Amino acid sequence: MTDTAAPPTDLATVDALRRVKAAEAEWEAKLRSAREDAEAAVRRAREEADATVKAVTAEAEGERTKRLEEARSAADREAETIRREGEQAADAVRDQKGRRSPDRSDELIAAALGPYAHD
Repeated sequence: MTDTAAPPTDLATVDALRRVKAAEAEWEAKLRSAREDAEAAVRRAREEADATVKAVTAEAEGERTKRLEEARSAADREAETIRREGEQAADAVRDQKGRRSPDRSDELIAAALGPYAHD
């Protein structure tokens, strides 16, 4: 007997192997595409996160600068108020120069010095 039945089985096996190989190639291409899509999505997410961080940092820096300017302005106003009050107090003292304020400093000194006090 001759093996005439064997060749169709070999052809079927080769054909099945080709289909398996084609399916593997197709799924490898799909996996490669899915990986590339995932990598691109991760890259876009990182870029968006970096841009957001930069924007928030710039906004925070602007807000900090604004708050510092407000604080500096408030401190300048308070310093000006204190300076004006000091000038008014100095003017009041200058107006009373030469006049003796009605205090008891001489009596206190005499009491503290006792017999050493000079009249």
